[in-house]
Amino acid sequence: MFGKRDGLESQITGPVEPAPPVAHLTVVSSKPEPAAGEGKRKSAPERAAIFYDIKKEIFSALLEAIDVTQLSLMELVEARQEIRSIAGDILAAKKAVISAAAQDEMVEEICNDVLGYGPLEPLLARDDIADIMVNGTDPIYIEVGGRMIQTDIRFRDNAHLLNVCQRIVSQVGRRVDESSPMCDARLPDGSRVNVIVPPLALNGPTLTIRRFKKDKLRLDQLVQFGSITSAGAELLKIISRVRCNVLISGGTGSGKTTLLNCLTGFIDADERIITCEDSAELQLQQPHVVRLETRPPNIEGLGEITMRHLVKNCLRMRPERIIVGEVRGPEAFDLLQAMNTGHDGSMGTLHANTPREALSRLESMITMGGFTLPTKTIREMAVSSIDIIVQAARLRDGSRRITHITEVVGLEGEVPILQDLFVYEMSGEDDQGNIIGQHRSTGIVRPAFWDRARYYGEEKRLAAALGAA
Repeated sequence: MFGKRDGLESQITGPVEPAPPVAHLTVVSSKPEPAAGEGKRKSAPERAAIFYDIKKEIFSALLEAIDVTQLSLMELVEARQEIRSIAGDILAAKKAVISAAAQDEMVEEICNDVLGYGPLEPLLARDDIADIMVNGTDPIYIEVGGRMIQTDIRFRDNAHLLNVCQRIVSQVGRRVDESSPMCDARLPDGSRVNVIVPPLALNGPTLTIRRFKKDKLRLDQLVQFGSITSAGAELLKIISRVRCNVLISGGTGSGKTTLLNCLTGFIDADERIITCEDSAELQLQQPHVVRLETRPPNIEGLGEITMRHLVKNCLRMRPERIIVGEVRGPEAFDLLQAMNTGHDGSMGTLHANTPREALSRLESMITMGGFTLPTKTIREMAVSSIDIIVQAARLRDGSRRITHITEVVGLEGEVPILQDLFVYEMSGEDDQGNIIGQHRSTGIVRPAFWDRARYYGEEKRLAAALGAA
């Protein structure tokens, strides 16, 4: 594997810049410590600078020593072992006088820079992080347990960060640069990625990663977390099973996609499902699933495939259920048409703070899409298409709750009639600032979709769920 580089740029999407020094690593000096009065020890920044200088030399020598053609053919674990071996030999040849712990961490960082995502690697290895937010070269922020935490991890400079961003988006055939400064992508594990770079981002490249748990969450686990009660979870299972058209509403980070994944777990295995997403992140377990993803325009501004294109096309693919990852534009009209023309059990998510506001947002999306329809016609289409609105919320203590399970009953004049089946009521907070509240049934024992539940033989379970709630 030793030898000069051959086509490095074409094999590794450009070498990623070395990661910044880690302040807690100790650089061992070959000179004895000065006695009292003879001088001072090197400060932490000075020790970090020495660490970085050594690392930069090792990194440059490594890129000259490796054969990238052979490296690209190796498995990731094998490639890491090879890089560790070569980097260790280079360290020994250069006789770098640093501690063993510093050597180990330096080699690990070099491996991450060559094969992975640089400083982000240790964060991506953790399963308790929900979001990773990189604001230029400022400290990286993470969300753990619903709370924002600042880390001591940094990128060396904007070029280092931009190289990592380009590596991420290139894996899904997309690009990010001055001519295309915004991009949505995903990591191999399904995590959602958004990148925005200068000149739009004034503080340097900004990277946001929304992570999902490796093990797909189930409704039973949401009950354990307190997001919903067991009776409420049973109601959601029945709603999904009897093919109600469902709209999941909520704010940013409220758990809409997670809840959508949970609901799809109760779709029968013999149903044909087609998903439409901006960046594919749904984790459906059924055997008959077709996944569609939008495409941005190319460098000439051509070839864009929007969500509306996907929804319109999937109507010709003989779907039984259509699932839209997020409704945010004129595709709302096509989704409502699909729900109203035989594709029962279709689902989607959108941003709204209440179930009634969700209907208003749908109306606004359709109007802004250029459809010249009377307001009453749009509302009639919405109430005849959507059966259930499930409202999710992220509360101020960081917890996530399902606050409403609401059915759409009909239209009175031009006003949609909504009926809450299940609500979450807050009663205060404890000494630690955690929200105190409880889910309760509103007392509706025969919802509007009762006949649908009876058609599927689920009326007894539905009555038990509403009675137990």
